[in-house]
Amino acid sequence: MPLNEILTHYPLAFVVITGVIGLLVGSFLNVVIWRLPRMLEREWRVQARDILGLPGETPLPTYNLVLPHSQCPHCSHRIRAWENIPLLSYVFLRGRCSACSAPISKRYPLTELACGLLSAFIAWHFGFGWQACMTLVLSWGLLAMSLIDAEHQLLPDVLVLPLMWLGLIVNSFGLFVPLQEALWGAIAGYTLLWSVFWLFKLLTGKDGMGHGDFKLLALLGAWGGWQILPLTILLSSLTGAIVGLICLRLGNANTSTPIPFGPWLAIAGWIALLWGGQITDFYWQFVGLK
Repeated sequence: MPLNEILTHYPLAFVVITGVIGLLVGSFLNVVIWRLPRMLEREWRVQARDILGLPGETPLPTYNLVLPHSQCPHCSHRIRAWENIPLLSYVFLRGRCSACSAPISKRYPLTELACGLLSAFIAWHFGFGWQACMTLVLSWGLLAMSLIDAEHQLLPDVLVLPLMWLGLIVNSFGLFVPLQEALWGAIAGYTLLWSVFWLFKLLTGKDGMGHGDFKLLALLGAWGGWQILPLTILLSSLTGAIVGLICLRLGNANTSTPIPFGPWLAIAGWIALLWGGQITDFYWQFVGLK
């Protein structure tokens, strides 16, 4: 029996296999989350020196998503293959480097676990097919950019824009919504937050959000159509406000502390893509208008 028929007829096998793949992808996302902002910073520095006409810096060692090989940030010990098994290596090493015993950040196993569980859930929710495959790609991208934004207040174009175009491409085949709805979803998503940004800036003289947020909402609109945008804005705004109030209450932030909006947009958009219709129908039934 071909593999696609096995995965179709045995959904549990598809869920398990996808979960394992998700763990492996989560391990790679850890590399992306750590290295991509630093790669962009190096690139921006080179561009700035070119624009300002400054002499070039001494050529730096190769630094990308492949090279140099993963190593301990404390002692530069090269991570061997058996030390890089998702989740298991962290447990075997008891959360410490095998060479210098420095603690390994819990972010690494938590990212792997989150990616694995998210992937398994998507496989269970959609079953074997193109919707599951494309939602996995979207979810992995949203997870990576959310964690980058949480740490650096940065939503890299190199992640956001290809995913936005991919959303339009997959919906040219009507995978989630018709192409016309996806196109206007991208346009409306960008225009909406762009308008809010400039209105806030005109009233206060301050930047209320980053330009990456415009592009992220456009990305979500390209995947789910314009219909998911109101729910996405509502959920993300409520969540962001609640988290901000909690941080203020705990003393972890003040009114001038920037709080990244990207993670809440990504979570809200993901929820709206999967359950937007059901949530909206429930709301209208609740208020007695349907």
